[in-house]
Amino acid sequence: MGVLQIEHLGLIYPGRAASLPFVALRDVDLNINEGEFVTIVGPSGCGKSTLLMLVAALLAPTSGRVLLDDSPVSKPGPDRALVFQDFALLPWRTVLRNVELGLELQGVATRDREENARRFVDMVGLRAFANHYPHQLSGGMRQRVGIARALSVDPRVLLMDEPFGALDAQVRQVMGQELSRIWERDRKTILFVTHDIDEAVFLGDRVIVMSASPGRVIADIPIDQARPRDLSIRNEPAFSAYRARIWTMLEEQVRASGAWGTPESATA
Repeated sequence: MGVLQIEHLGLIYPGRAASLPFVALRDVDLNINEGEFVTIVGPSGCGKSTLLMLVAALLAPTSGRVLLDDSPVSKPGPDRALVFQDFALLPWRTVLRNVELGLELQGVATRDREENARRFVDMVGLRAFANHYPHQLSGGMRQRVGIARALSVDPRVLLMDEPFGALDAQVRQVMGQELSRIWERDRKTILFVTHDIDEAVFLGDRVIVMSASPGRVIADIPIDQARPRDLSIRNEPAFSAYRARIWTMLEEQVRASGAWGTPESATA
């Protein structure tokens, strides 16, 4: 079995006043293996972020369950770290102190947590900025701080909810390459949500394709592309074939649902 199992997972948000209950996810099954980088794409509103919140136990499922190392997940814990799109850095803390935060909350001694934090600041290439504050950093640099902070607590699973969504296209591509480099170093198990098909294929060992609401898994696509990867891979025929296949699935879902927001892909 994998490190993370998602079994028949469903979530229904109760209706309010005259509104009916909303089915966000229905019967989602996934098995994520140790060290896999798994990306998730789907139409807007299909429950991708909700799925991560359920794995993090920030929401409780209506049906099904999440297991980590064969044990049911019932509450948040340091074995799962969540990286958000908006960085969520503390503006009054330096880069180093922001990275220390999770270790501090775990009660790690000051000397040990600073040593550990410096190692992860170095890993994301920010050694020269360790004493800078978030407002002194670019968007891409702030996101690297968030990644370093999540990695510093050594989670079993790293959950990433559109972490590059607020960045411009060029920085987003560079950050994807940087994340891939970081992942190559320790092969942390990653579940990564994105709207961008190219990003999903570039980063993933597998791409999970979700249906329009209510979200369910409609495809689990292994990406047979050698690692390490660089941006030139996006010009290869095999990459284009993956992109076209996923785009077709998502376009069908969007058209069938009547929701005309479309998945992003610069070249699809």
